[in-house]
Amino acid sequence: MNQKYLPGYRGWTKVRRRDTTETVIGAITGTLTRPQLLILVRHDTAGRLRTVGRSVPLRLEQARHVAEHLAAVGSGHSWTGARFAAAWGSRDVLEPVLVRPDLVAEVSADRAVDRGGVFRHPLRFQRPRLDVTVEDVPRFGTGPSAAAG
Repeated sequence: MNQKYLPGYRGWTKVRRRDTTETVIGAITGTLTRPQLLILVRHDTAGRLRTVGRSVPLRLEQARHVAEHLAAVGSGHSWTGARFAAAWGSRDVLEPVLVRPDLVAEVSADRAVDRGGVFRHPLRFQRPRLDVTVEDVPRFGTGPSAAAG
């Protein structure tokens, strides 16, 4: 762009590009029958679950689609007692319900990505990907990051 910045003048338009990608649902807020937010994860190269972001609040129909496929985790989950920030840079924490990390979710994300694969802004849940396995989801911090491009 060749325009100079002019204080107090709105001459530019910010356009955010959104792409879709796959993540794994690692936890939720709400209940197993009515999830409200999704805490989304990917496995790192050592096989550990790493948080990549959270979703915006789910609409009722989206929550129903997700709830059909969620299962609670057993005791001794590696995330037991983990705390999750409510938003990027926030000190507020979510009250998570850990779920079995075997459901893949297609999400829409903008291009703001930090630390090798953590999405800066909330993700928009698109649909469960029952045709994709957890092993097919990109690894945390490797390969083409969903929104990095």
